[in-house]
Amino acid sequence: MTLILFLALRSAWRKARAPLLAAFMALLAWATPASAQHAGLRTLVVPGAQPVTVALFYPTPALARTQPMGPWRPVVTPGAPVATAPLKGLVLISHGTGGHELGHHNLATRLAADGYLVAALRHPGDNWEDRSMITSGRYFSERPRQVSRVLDALLAHAEWGPRIPAERIAAVGHSAGGYTVLALAGAQAEPARAVQHCRSVSDDPGFCSLGKLTSAPSANSASTANSASSPVAPASSAGGPQDGPLVSVADPRIRAVVALAPMAVVLTPQSLAAISVPVKVVMAERDVVLQGKYHGQHVAAHLPRADTSTVAGAGHFAFMAQSVWPLVSDAGDAAANPEGFDRVAYHATLENQVAEFLGRQWR
Repeated sequence: MTLILFLALRSAWRKARAPLLAAFMALLAWATPASAQHAGLRTLVVPGAQPVTVALFYPTPALARTQPMGPWRPVVTPGAPVATAPLKGLVLISHGTGGHELGHHNLATRLAADGYLVAALRHPGDNWEDRSMITSGRYFSERPRQVSRVLDALLAHAEWGPRIPAERIAAVGHSAGGYTVLALAGAQAEPARAVQHCRSVSDDPGFCSLGKLTSAPSANSASTANSASSPVAPASSAGGPQDGPLVSVADPRIRAVVALAPMAVVLTPQSLAAISVPVKVVMAERDVVLQGKYHGQHVAAHLPRADTSTVAGAGHFAFMAQSVWPLVSDAGDAAANPEGFDRVAYHATLENQVAEFLGRQWR
């Protein structure tokens, strides 16, 4: 009797196996958009007095491969055709001080493969080749405005403009880029807060030295801090409009922001509390460039609705793509990691968290 039952079940499985497998494959094809499997890469230059170079990552059906590009190894297909499926949204990426448009290519390619258009800009005057904006006296206003100009250009672009869903525009920023995206969300910078901060604390030397401020000076050196050449102490000879006592550069087109190890001590508590768009803040436990208690936690304290977290064992540069050779800067080697921290492994988590955060906003 058992043998007969076994033979009957085996015959039934053979008959049902093909249609079941076909149904499973059809379900898989429905759940995974075929047109958004890989990331294409193009370059856009936004014209102006200071042209802005932008790396555009976008969904494509073309198979992507690892492309050596200086210290970076993005997995992309340069110049590939754009997928025909509607874009999920637009994500603007703002790098940190002295950064590069490919510095977050891993996050950009993941979002592109998910169906987003990603625009990672090289900030004129604050990139790996040119940091002149730091002493221009308009650092806090100009950085966010550069992102807004890129957004202007994309919305007016013949190919991209009609495809961008205007209600699904987000901005992601790291370090000074974290400041940039929070300012776009409505946070206001008070440049004098940076001088006051560096005159009152001694455990945030990374921030204070990068801004050419003096950390916790004595009474005799207070004048030095006030006259330091930095974005919070504008150079009198700098051309163009200067940052005022309060910098307000919100862009209402930005509907969600992700701030990674943000520079935020300059932001006023009142303006942080007034932010209405969804905000995600991620800090690094072992950040010696921007102490989280003065920066990321400053945001969390005054914007309790924000989604905040801290990455165990991570350093300040954990949110950048892993470079294949050292990237020495005033803030340290951007390619180095704290002992025991695996940046490449962590990026899978970061990419998932950012994708999930954006997905929750636009279901």
